[in-house]
Amino acid sequence: MSSETNSIDQMPKKSPLSFQVDLKKFEKATDEEKRQQDVMSESVSFFKDGMRKLMKNPLAVGSMIVLIVIIAMILIVPHVVPYKYSQIITVNGSRDKAAGNMAPFTYSEKELAYMAEGGEVFPHIMGTDSMGRDYFIRVIYGTRVSLTVGLFAAVIVLLIGVVYGSISGYFGGKVDMVMMRIVDIIYSLPDMLMVVLLSVVLREIINVDAFPALQKIGTNMISMFIVFALLYWTGMARMVRGQILTVKQNEYILAARVSGAKDSRIIRRHILPNIVSVIIIAAALQIPSAIFTESFLSFIGLGVQAPMPSLGSLANEARAGITQYPYKLLFPAGMICLITLAFNLLGDGLRDAFDPKLRR
Repeated sequence: MSSETNSIDQMPKKSPLSFQVDLKKFEKATDEEKRQQDVMSESVSFFKDGMRKLMKNPLAVGSMIVLIVIIAMILIVPHVVPYKYSQIITVNGSRDKAAGNMAPFTYSEKELAYMAEGGEVFPHIMGTDSMGRDYFIRVIYGTRVSLTVGLFAAVIVLLIGVVYGSISGYFGGKVDMVMMRIVDIIYSLPDMLMVVLLSVVLREIINVDAFPALQKIGTNMISMFIVFALLYWTGMARMVRGQILTVKQNEYILAARVSGAKDSRIIRRHILPNIVSVIIIAAALQIPSAIFTESFLSFIGLGVQAPMPSLGSLANEARAGITQYPYKLLFPAGMICLITLAFNLLGDGLRDAFDPKLRR
């Protein structure tokens, strides 16, 4: 800096008729101005900038906190609560026949007598069901099942929809016309009717006895995954196809083609990274839709197999005694509403933060 100052001082005096800038009129930047310039010129990636905007959205942040709490509950509670989802309450090794349909935080006569003798009984936070099983642990396991179905369904829809939509949108022409007509046919089918019919047919066809690992999942759960793979990817495929039709017109795609890059590489390295934010938003919004569909199927008896609980099957069981035990319906229904609302608000927050058309 000292050499630059000396060179400026040694410059000849500026002619009044010259348009040359007089460097002597400029002052050196202070240390504070230099630090301010460093902050202003900080490089921020698209993802980092989107996350900053997302964290400024109170509804999205609240939704993330709710989902984190729910996930922590379904992971930790089964290791803390001594009951199992299929376990009928026993006292000193004998079944407690009076433990059915108890209200939250109440004990049966046998449990009270056992506690009077110095024994310890874990409280029934949400009471018990008609068979004398702890309702709290069943709601926790039902939430785990519903979230698992929602996440797996979203992954299945994401994979099929992205691959199908990418091929259709990138190649265009006759390929796009044929593939989109197939999507239109599937999209025109009545959703719930096809879901019910496929669930019934697949449950009769699928045999999991030869696969011990699949027996724990159950035939109904596998049939639900197949239903999502057959029907619910069309919306994702349409969205990806529309995005690719827009992105593939850019100059860098033409440059990649001229350089000899293969079509698979162009899609994987140049197109998909530029639409990944839209894909993430669509996948986040697909999860509550899958959870609602699973709850509906379980509510009508086509969901998970008993005694494994689901939020939909718990709501169906509570429907019979809604006049006497209304709280049994409130717990699973409230959990479904909470999860669905949290994912919807989070999806809206992701859209506002990462969608270029909505960013300001």
